[in-house]
Amino acid sequence: MTSHATAAVVIGGGLAGTTAALALADAGLRVTLVEGRPRLGGLVFSFRRDGAAGELSVDNGQHVYLRCCTAYSGLLERIGAGHLVPLQDRMDVPVLDADRMRLGRLRRTALPVPLHLAKSLAGYPHLSPAERAGVVRATLALKGLDPADPALDGVDFGSWLRRYGQSPRAVEALWDLVGIATLNARAADASMGLAAKVFKTGLLSAPGAADIGWSRVPLGDVHDGLARAALEKAGVRIALRTRAGALTRTDDGWRVSVENGPRGSEQLTAGTVVLAVPQRETHALLPDGALAGKDRLLDIGTAPILNVHVVYDRKVLRRPFFAAVGSPVQWVFDRTEASGLTGLPDGAGCQYLALSQSAAQEEIDQPVAKLRARYLPELERLLPAARGARIRDFFVTRERTATFAPSPGVGRLRPAARTQAPGLFLAGAWTATGWPATMESAVRSGTAAAREALTELGFPQGQLPQEAA
Repeated sequence: MTSHATAAVVIGGGLAGTTAALALADAGLRVTLVEGRPRLGGLVFSFRRDGAAGELSVDNGQHVYLRCCTAYSGLLERIGAGHLVPLQDRMDVPVLDADRMRLGRLRRTALPVPLHLAKSLAGYPHLSPAERAGVVRATLALKGLDPADPALDGVDFGSWLRRYGQSPRAVEALWDLVGIATLNARAADASMGLAAKVFKTGLLSAPGAADIGWSRVPLGDVHDGLARAALEKAGVRIALRTRAGALTRTDDGWRVSVENGPRGSEQLTAGTVVLAVPQRETHALLPDGALAGKDRLLDIGTAPILNVHVVYDRKVLRRPFFAAVGSPVQWVFDRTEASGLTGLPDGAGCQYLALSQSAAQEEIDQPVAKLRARYLPELERLLPAARGARIRDFFVTRERTATFAPSPGVGRLRPAARTQAPGLFLAGAWTATGWPATMESAVRSGTAAAREALTELGFPQGQLPQEAA
């Protein structure tokens, strides 16, 4: 291969782009990673906030993963971050019913699937005995489905649940409890194919598949700091604050025009290009003829996530997280230690809680004052210890296009990694990974793009270096 053929440009420094760049560099290609932001990580990032309790490190949103997310776990290990983002020993989700002020738990045993959840479901207080029996029947029906069946893509999950006798309470207290957080949509708005993927993989593939992991340090430390160090060690050139302007096909590869404010424009040449940016940005960069039905990318919608951040002057929550039903509050996480609050002189005794509110279309643009008036009383209702506490800080973060919308029919819109243009590949959680818009989907997409690129370059069946080792 010529030196030009062994050069690659990856556009986008999120999880998909980072994964693709590492895989291509590990295979011996000279890789340039182009990212418009001043950091890596895409929508998985942290920032510094100077609040009343001191300077906090704030994650833009609460990101979790499951033990079944093997590709994401692999990326964490590759960048040396596995110990910073540990998993539970066993799935254990406290679920608080706000109306009855009753705590239930969804937790597994070591028994084989599906018996690993039988004891938990039998004692789950938020459903009646008849509703629990109905959940078992629906679960058995779900177990027989193929998430990749195109027919499921056109059906909404809510209709399927009604067909299998699931009450509105069962949907709220179980199916949507899990589904909203993983799909970023309520059952009525979600593709049955993607819902089947979530529940079959997370709850029915292996006893430990749904054990939950989350970062114990700021996300920026992992997906910017450690990722950048791993990329640089692999020989990847990282160009931050640099935007791709145009892709042009040449006789022997691609020319990528990029802009970097102070440094001006630059022309990058490569035999391989991976576009690892959101669908609309991909549509704008794709040359004519590179993707059949290119305009279908514009039909892939987006869905928002709202995060509400509250710092109390005392400890009000004694567990690392919980989920709520019968309340606008969805999931609440203790971010005190990860934010650095415990090390601040003015943070002594304070606690920082982050509320993750998915499928937040109705609230994403509401003013902070309105959100404060809505969520602080709810937290006091859920957490009695908060009723006498003073609010040291309150703020919100908004990701208006946090994920692609998992609407029925979205599956036929998601493109594969390989385009019709030689040397040009696509990556991103929104591409055809079979997964919803998760960190796992993003990493899988980056791996798929690298594998297709290496196959085209003549590597054995697109085998990645770490797989050959």
